[in-house]
Amino acid sequence: MEFKLILKKLNNTITSSEELIFNAWYQEKNEHRHFFDNVKTNYSKPVDAVDIEKAWQKIENKIDKPKERKTYWKFAVASIIVGLLASSYFFKDVFFNNPVEKTPIIVKENTIQPGTDKAVLTLEDGSQIALEKGASFQNKNINSNGKALIYDKNKQIEDSKIAYNYLTIPRGGQFFIKLADGTQVWLNSESKLKYPVNFKNGEIRKVELVYGEAYFDVSPSIDHNGAEFKVYNNKQEVHVLGTAFNIKAYKDESTINTTLVEGNVVLSYEDKKLSLLPNQQSSINIKNNTIITRTVDVYNEISWKEGIFSFEDKSLKEIMKVLSRWYDMEVVFKNTSVQNEEFLGVLGKEQSIEEILTNIKNLGIINDFEITDKKVVLK
Repeated sequence: MEFKLILKKLNNTITSSEELIFNAWYQEKNEHRHFFDNVKTNYSKPVDAVDIEKAWQKIENKIDKPKERKTYWKFAVASIIVGLLASSYFFKDVFFNNPVEKTPIIVKENTIQPGTDKAVLTLEDGSQIALEKGASFQNKNINSNGKALIYDKNKQIEDSKIAYNYLTIPRGGQFFIKLADGTQVWLNSESKLKYPVNFKNGEIRKVELVYGEAYFDVSPSIDHNGAEFKVYNNKQEVHVLGTAFNIKAYKDESTINTTLVEGNVVLSYEDKKLSLLPNQQSSINIKNNTIITRTVDVYNEISWKEGIFSFEDKSLKEIMKVLSRWYDMEVVFKNTSVQNEEFLGVLGKEQSIEEILTNIKNLGIINDFEITDKKVVLK
């Protein structure tokens, strides 16, 4: 949570949109609420008046004691990483008493920008249409305003051959699509979805997440003469009756993660089958064909579709992989020893990459960074 928003909350100067972000962070974890309480307690004191050891003791008394201070360090990151402000030095100095030496930031021909709404629609005849923010498109039963692609749900087919379209989201993009049956799909960067232009009455509704990440809010079977809905990806089949879930299956990752938000789904992978309950996630390792199921914080898994990246105990390497897709950039670790440093953090998808990297540098995690065109080097 951005320290600036915490101060605005304490001073009752927070805007309605900022309060939505604050409330999401505040409700997410007990640790966040405890941290806010601690800031509130010490807020009126000037920085020089804060006793470091006393501050540590107050935190220790309010939250479950971790095994080492690194957890506190990760926790402080959660409070800073959204906002990239000079106030981050306050947390660094007060809680860690370890001033960071300021080094110059080297930026050469930076062309890295946050992602935006854009996609490529491939029609059944093979023709391709670029969809992007600010541009509209209309064709037969398809409409797009540049942010979403909507298919006319009233045009059902009976006996004719099913025609398929593809929606491809490049790096640095995102898009929303509403299928002809009313199912809503949010697609993350570097993703591709195959789906029918229309669905046959009473027959199984099938779509394929070719690769990438997608959040599905499926139109219930009861509204389609009992027709089931299935999502295919690689060798995985997700069988649903009407529910909300997220699938993450990138080409450069060895796992397929399916997270159930509500309802129920049955997954099949080769000769394995399992059911998921809300807040459960299946993880398929496609290299050794193993499946594990675990309970997860759903917010962290699906916040990307709401304009937020939420990370919990993710390494810097994992975070940079996510950011590289959204900012369409290459990341190189010159100092490989920092790759496994873990974070709790929330990032707004509209932030500049310079702000994010500056904040990480100010925390002392990296010494410096350099941006050349679309390449980021972490030092």
